[in-house]
Amino acid sequence: MLAQTLSRIRRNHGLEHATIHVLSENHKNFSAQGNSDHRGFHLNIYGNISEEAVHQAVKEAYKRMKNGEHALAVHPNCGTVLLTTATLATLAAQASFATELKRQRRSSMNWSVLINGLPMAILAVVFALIISRPIGTYLQAQYTVEGNLGDLQLTSIRKINPSLITRLFQMLLTGGNKNLPTTAYEIRTRG
Repeated sequence: MLAQTLSRIRRNHGLEHATIHVLSENHKNFSAQGNSDHRGFHLNIYGNISEEAVHQAVKEAYKRMKNGEHALAVHPNCGTVLLTTATLATLAAQASFATELKRQRRSSMNWSVLINGLPMAILAVVFALIISRPIGTYLQAQYTVEGNLGDLQLTSIRKINPSLITRLFQMLLTGGNKNLPTTAYEIRTRG
């Protein structure tokens, strides 16, 4: 049962990404954010994209994935990539400062450790940022999305009221730009 639930989440997550890819092919000047679960996914659009265009994008993404375009499931701005980036950058900085602590034979952080360790920490974080995207994309493709929809079926696409979290993401993704309206959608699946 757990394996089936995880498979549904991964397939819905892939369809969410595919929908964003299709929207990006046909529209500019918008941002999108979503989250998936075993019932489908929520899609938040920040920009001037009609409800009809969102419906068409979901259906086109579904059709293209069913026809073998499984690579649409992977998206470079997925939370998996962002989480991988944050984790590797944090570990790189921590390792740099730990090395400087050891070099100075100190047991706790002080200004000397911070000042002397900062150049190495910056270099280590830059390296982590460079390698994190391909690693995060690999982890996404292997563990958090599935491009083969199998028996997954679309059951509904409906516009819903944006949540408080959706409004928060609007500020983060658009810098609070009021010219990019927020719309939210609930896409349900089964199978």
